[in-house]
Amino acid sequence: MPETPVLYVLNGPNLNLLGVREPHIYGRETLADVQALCETAAEGATVVFRQSNHEGELVGWIQEARTEAVALVINPAAYSHTSIALLDALKALTIPVVECHLSNPAAREEFRRHSYVSLAATGIVSGFGAHSYELAVKAALRLARERSASPAR
Repeated sequence: MPETPVLYVLNGPNLNLLGVREPHIYGRETLADVQALCETAAEGATVVFRQSNHEGELVGWIQEARTEAVALVINPAAYSHTSIALLDALKALTIPVVECHLSNPAAREEFRRHSYVSLAATGIVSGFGAHSYELAVKAALRLARERSASPAR
């Protein structure tokens, strides 16, 4: 693992509206609050924190993470349930991928209970509001450290 590991945290559509969009579901924290939480949780790792409402842009960032990051945290938002393109991009990664959700999709509408992204994720953290990101960041970096410490595969 590099001396200063790089962690990508990618956020899908409508997450730029955190704090104002359905705060009873997603909380009152803004995306800037979530970014600060991730940077603190990363404990010295460099966090590349991005958000897009565009699927293709997210695919490009996932592909970039393939060579630039030791791990990836992704909250694909609504693309969780619809995007085979995200799934295919994630399947090309050899780094840990942690899927993250503010709410618990399993406790919501039926259509939210299936995630294509989960098929490529190493693990999933959901249902803890903004704290989900903190847990996801810590898990992703721990997985990356464990992989770098283990003998060559």
